[in-house]
Amino acid sequence: MSYTLSLYRFSRAEPAAPDPDVVRALLSPLLAAPEKVSDDGVEFWIRAADGSEAEVGVHEHFVGVERPQAGEVWKTVIALADRLGAGILVPGGTFLCREDMRAHLPEGMADDSVFVPEITLEAFEGVAGPFRYPLA
Repeated sequence: MSYTLSLYRFSRAEPAAPDPDVVRALLSPLLAAPEKVSDDGVEFWIRAADGSEAEVGVHEHFVGVERPQAGEVWKTVIALADRLGAGILVPGGTFLCREDMRAHLPEGMADDSVFVPEITLEAFEGVAGPFRYPLA
């Protein structure tokens, strides 16, 4: 079974495009294969120093993370959300985001959101877990 989550940033209730320069700066050092550009976006296959991997797709209004493995790759996912100023939509529909994004969410989305001062690995595990193994 595949695990997928999405990173979204909102501005005035509309999804905002992820900054491609921020994405490349963070992911380029971890590339396990050349990035792929398609009509739908840019895809990255990343591998952390401990060998854990994930597929990352950068689309017009969100960043998708597919099949992240337990390990240091999760630190990269959390850092990406932080640097993009994005929240994390976890499977099941909960949106984890910083408190300062509350005013920018679309109407009704706050009802399914968890607000934190900072997105951390611990905050993510608290919302998305329980996991069998520690993520990192």
